[in-house]
Amino acid sequence: MNGDLVLEILIAFASLSFLAVGGAPGMIPELHRVVVENHHWVTDAEFAKLFALSQTAPGPNLLIISLIGWRLAGLLGLLAATAGAIVPSSILAFIVGRLMERVAKASWYPYLKGAIPPVVVGLLLSSGVVTARAADETTLAFALSGLGAAYVVLSQRNPLWILAFGAFTGIVAGRFGLI
Repeated sequence: MNGDLVLEILIAFASLSFLAVGGAPGMIPELHRVVVENHHWVTDAEFAKLFALSQTAPGPNLLIISLIGWRLAGLLGLLAATAGAIVPSSILAFIVGRLMERVAKASWYPYLKGAIPPVVVGLLLSSGVVTARAADETTLAFALSGLGAAYVVLSQRNPLWILAFGAFTGIVAGRFGLI
């Protein structure tokens, strides 16, 4: 086992940890940039597959980080990636939580509190864009991603309908050799 790789994984995921505002999905764009574009640890296709697996498996959204660590360096990689992603942000959340209690009566506090949700929404939206770009290799996949996004934004219906439509379309397209 390459100890240097495990340390590199720990450091990379510890720095990503500070982007976990609103949860692990908010760090997906930067996670993609670090593991695919900077380090070339995984390809776009592998990233998309690991993301899909992490979303279908029960457990926290943070599972993609553990899967990437496992893919890179086995159990030690999994532990390094998971600890790197959890420990720094947990310490920061504890410190910020304590500080927020002390400044809750300050005149600027409501403005700060009101500014955080749009940042979280922006991070989540960018997560969707980065994941779609990594997964969409064909025109059909690109069209399905766009249709799914439009359905979720414009419809009040259950998103399981668009998942069922995507599955049906994938089966039909596969049967006719389109994918």
